[in-house]
Amino acid sequence: LLSHFSSTGFWGLVNNAGISTFGETGWLPMETYEKFADVNLLGSIRTTLAFLPLLRKYKGRIVFMSSIIAYFTLGNGIYSMTKAAIEKFCDALRLEMKKFGVQVCIIQPGNYARSTKIQPPLSAEEIWSELSEEEKAVYNKEYVQERANFFNSILSEGSTNGNEVVDAMVDALMSPAPKARYMVAKLKEKALVLVCALFPTAVMDSVLSYALSK
Repeated sequence: LLSHFSSTGFWGLVNNAGISTFGETGWLPMETYEKFADVNLLGSIRTTLAFLPLLRKYKGRIVFMSSIIAYFTLGNGIYSMTKAAIEKFCDALRLEMKKFGVQVCIIQPGNYARSTKIQPPLSAEEIWSELSEEEKAVYNKEYVQERANFFNSILSEGSTNGNEVVDAMVDALMSPAPKARYMVAKLKEKALVLVCALFPTAVMDSVLSYALSK
């Protein structure tokens, strides 16, 4: 790899790849969990390991795309799971890289679904058709329709100002003193994270249950 870079060296790696989907835990087959772990978590780890020798050599930066959804979930637990895992990977990596002068930064966007198109709207019919017979026996189409409407409404509220996230990525790469975490989110989203961090789990569960019931 070294022969492909100039004397200025390999400075920055941005792990941005990610996929998202909606669905309650039992609605998704094991193959989907494996695919998400492979892309969202192991994909970033593979890239990091491949470039680690260069990043150590040139005292570079590694930036990871996480999400505020690492702290809580509203219908997309599979995505939350991978983002929470990448956060912990980064926490270990950041401490280990200090001695080499390599800085590790995490970007935590709020809802930018309309900017990224990471998650297309899902129809209740589409979800229902993919359910196993066991899940169809537990849930009904009306419930699936309610969940789909709820999740699609969240997607429609996403910010279109994707440049805010890009600005955070640039700062993480170029700032003389980058932050360990850049939370780029609306006040309401930051408040949810605060409740999740400071209050007992039962309180956060009540808040999210209330939101889901609306």
